[in-house]
Amino acid sequence: MTPIDRIPEMAALSAGRQLIRIPPEIDIPLTDRVRAVIDTAEFRRLSRISQLGLVSLVYPAALHTRFEHCLGVYRLALVYLRQLATDARFTDTVRPEEAEIFIVAALLHDLGHWPFCHPIEDLCLPSVPDHELFANSFLLEGELADVLRDDWGIHPRDVISLLSEKPADPASRILKSMLSGPIDIDKMDYLQRDSLHAGVPYGRHFDEHRLLGNLCLNATGDGLAIRDKGKTAAELMVFARYVMFSEVYWHHAVRAATAMFQRAFYLLHGSLELDALFRGTDETMVAEMLRVAGDSPAAELLTGLFGPARRLYKRVLQMSFLEDRELYHRLARRPYPWLVACAEQFAILCSSALGQVVAPHELLFDAPPVTREVQFDVEIHFPKEGCYRTLDEASPVVRTLATEQFDDYVKRVRVFAHPRIVDRLRGLPSFRNLLSEAIDRTE
Repeated sequence: MTPIDRIPEMAALSAGRQLIRIPPEIDIPLTDRVRAVIDTAEFRRLSRISQLGLVSLVYPAALHTRFEHCLGVYRLALVYLRQLATDARFTDTVRPEEAEIFIVAALLHDLGHWPFCHPIEDLCLPSVPDHELFANSFLLEGELADVLRDDWGIHPRDVISLLSEKPADPASRILKSMLSGPIDIDKMDYLQRDSLHAGVPYGRHFDEHRLLGNLCLNATGDGLAIRDKGKTAAELMVFARYVMFSEVYWHHAVRAATAMFQRAFYLLHGSLELDALFRGTDETMVAEMLRVAGDSPAAELLTGLFGPARRLYKRVLQMSFLEDRELYHRLARRPYPWLVACAEQFAILCSSALGQVVAPHELLFDAPPVTREVQFDVEIHFPKEGCYRTLDEASPVVRTLATEQFDDYVKRVRVFAHPRIVDRLRGLPSFRNLLSEAIDRTE
């Protein structure tokens, strides 16, 4: 038994005592000090923040919370440590006290998320903080900070350093790659959990046990790698992520809801007390946004999402790297204020073409955000050959899905319209020309 195996949470994982269960039939070991963390108000708040937010408007069972996800990630942290504790290079580099910080960081990795966090962050507004930095305010003072110091003997700043700072030494680089990397514990959990609750198979079609059983360190000994026997499992994980984006996260109706919420938030954000808003829950954020919206256009957008009857905008036009490529490139990765200005110009042109007023908030552009998804890049160890190769070198599947602009093939540009005008807009023979003119006017 290694010193890492003697960490109380590692022992609890093997002992099968003091467990709670989360889907799908996964037992989570709870030591007294883990229970102390998850019982704090800061952590309990995550039980009232949906993991997938607006996705539940399309996949109605996707109501799981960030609380559940964090428990799943915490358990995977223990499983990763158990596997890597058999690697002498890992145990020579990572001390037990550093492994304990990693366990806490895994449990708290989503602490800074607020409701509907990713759609809001994608707007890149100056007044919106980075969610990883926002977590610092929960960690540096209050009940949770006291628990870390008193129950764990851990300084909160050490957790912050692992979660949000650039790692400066080999041990930190290894642990950071386990938290946030190509095959990290976060992706390993959310792909399967989101797939399970959405009721789709795509995120569960990779061999988790094979992948976990072949974790090792990379050639330089400062990050995760996979032995060659786990290569197929890694390929399937890449494909699972691709299909989950295509069929769930960027489903056209999910993106319609996202575009509606983003425009409402954009219209209101200058009148919202963001620090207080982001410390709340789904319910309190929606209530406050509706209160501030009053009878403004933002209220109509929010009522369509959260009112007694769902009223999503409809897709009028869709563009991708393969279809309408020129228009796609003219709209993709534009700053959000520019997209709003362009949509307003488009509404003016459509009003003239239809002979009726199209309000600015009744036409929404949804485009891939400025920041791209992190590409999947991990080393594969071939013991018999005594070498390492990157997965994209060893796999044509990964080379296609992960290195040839993953975002361009999954994240389309879409134009959504209010249901009252969608049929007339679809009938306009000059629709694309009007869109091109709107872009010209906004340039």
